[in-house]
Amino acid sequence: MKQFKSIDALRRGLGAVENDLVDEILAGRLDRRSFLRHGSVMGLSLSTLGGLAGAVGLVAPRRAMAQGKPGDTIRVAIATPAGAVDPVTVADDGGLTMLIQAGEFLCVTQADLTLKPVLATSWSHNDDSSVWTFKLRPGVKFISGGTLKADDVIATIDRLADPANASNALSAFKGILSKGNARKVDDLTVEFHLDAPYGAFPYVVSSDNYNCIILPASYKGDYEKNWDGTGPFKLDKFTPKVGASFVRNPDYWGDKALPDRTEFTYFDALQPRILALQGGQVDLIDQLPVIGGQALLNDPNVTIIREKSTAHQQVHMRCDAGPFADKRVRRAMALTLDRQKLVAGLLRGYGEIGNDTPFATVYPSAAPTIAQRKQDIAEAKQLLEAAGVGKGFKVNLTTETYLEIPQYAVLLQNFARAVGIDIELKIESQDAYYGKAVFGQSDWLDSTMGITDYGHRGVPNVFLRAPLLSDGSWNAAHFKNKDYDALVDQFGRTSDVGGQRDLAAKIETLLLDETPVLFGYFFDYLVPTRKGLAGIPPIPNRLFLDRAGFV
Repeated sequence: MKQFKSIDALRRGLGAVENDLVDEILAGRLDRRSFLRHGSVMGLSLSTLGGLAGAVGLVAPRRAMAQGKPGDTIRVAIATPAGAVDPVTVADDGGLTMLIQAGEFLCVTQADLTLKPVLATSWSHNDDSSVWTFKLRPGVKFISGGTLKADDVIATIDRLADPANASNALSAFKGILSKGNARKVDDLTVEFHLDAPYGAFPYVVSSDNYNCIILPASYKGDYEKNWDGTGPFKLDKFTPKVGASFVRNPDYWGDKALPDRTEFTYFDALQPRILALQGGQVDLIDQLPVIGGQALLNDPNVTIIREKSTAHQQVHMRCDAGPFADKRVRRAMALTLDRQKLVAGLLRGYGEIGNDTPFATVYPSAAPTIAQRKQDIAEAKQLLEAAGVGKGFKVNLTTETYLEIPQYAVLLQNFARAVGIDIELKIESQDAYYGKAVFGQSDWLDSTMGITDYGHRGVPNVFLRAPLLSDGSWNAAHFKNKDYDALVDQFGRTSDVGGQRDLAAKIETLLLDETPVLFGYFFDYLVPTRKGLAGIPPIPNRLFLDRAGFV
């Protein structure tokens, strides 16, 4: 009885959506991780969430992360940025890793998918989640000298939400937040008035939206000249296509026990990075694919940081022209995949199978009732026959040289051959593949078939929207379906987990029928480091070094 009095005390003052979340955990439909994740996005503090979880007996210590000895130099091998390191337009992992050395977000997605306050100390929403209010951290200084205020946040968001800027962040903002709708309440309070109610909005301005580092309102678009921000490090030296070094920021608002220096060396290929780590020239590699990285996975002098992620390689098939305009052909292609072999062979078990929808099993909203698609060559042949291409056809697949994607392309080629689909591969550099990243000027967005890397997100919303909505900015499949658009809009407006799960079942069913994109697997995030290096948080696709050092 005492336990339930504790729950009642904690529930007082919570809104309807938050109390629905408590109902979900009491009914056993959420585990602790999912409960903490969903509660944090609604603005509940981790202490409140921990109290609620503890009150129902879901007590589990958060994974402790040792901090390295401050004052060290940390040397990192990363992929060469594909172009200029511009906070507005950069889209590749190398460039994005550079952004977060001097730049910071309002909040950061953690390994357990919760949101950690950074430049924002808290956030809350109105009754229908159409207006979100963020409180900013006081006394935060920019490297250039000014103090963080609401005007800086508003200018940053307006810059990223402006279609005229060709912002990479539009993939998350489009249809959710328009330029001009971030408003100042006072110097430390910003209100976001959304285009429509959106229950997962904090993720839209978090590290999930990779370009959302906060810059001064005075920023003029010359990032590689000043590397401004509020982060733990400030630029020492930058040489395009070669590397960059940073030193500790003496005015940093956060933990002062920082490394003295971080050094980044750029590499165009994986093997030189591996050799640099094994030879002692660097202390860690930003991300390791299993294919090509086996030598490090079994190296006793190397520690592998491993975390489940929602990162994946999307295989798009154009729905508006060519052989994949018929959904039966797209489903046939999907049925050629042996997903168990992909995870066991291509990933060596470091991942999980996908079901041709963005709903990885780590998402609380994923529908548990949808059957897993499996390889079925006989059915694939029947579908091709019914579509009038029973004798097969030829098609080009265009993709990028990144992680295990080239090997994945070869496996797809081999799988398809079993049903008479002859795939010719065109594997390009990342800058050639992405081009200008707009329709008509990008091999990625204009190809008949392609494979594109998608980094980890704490919620599936970007995956549901940017590559699959009819007007999605990353819709390489050219998929247009009004029913799908309506379901995703409704999903975005829904804050309670039960309602999201019901909608997810409808979305997953529709996507399995239409199959514009193949989600063959979701891969684990792997970061290899030298033995003795600590303080690297296992946050997929983001490399934070403020606690790094040797022990």
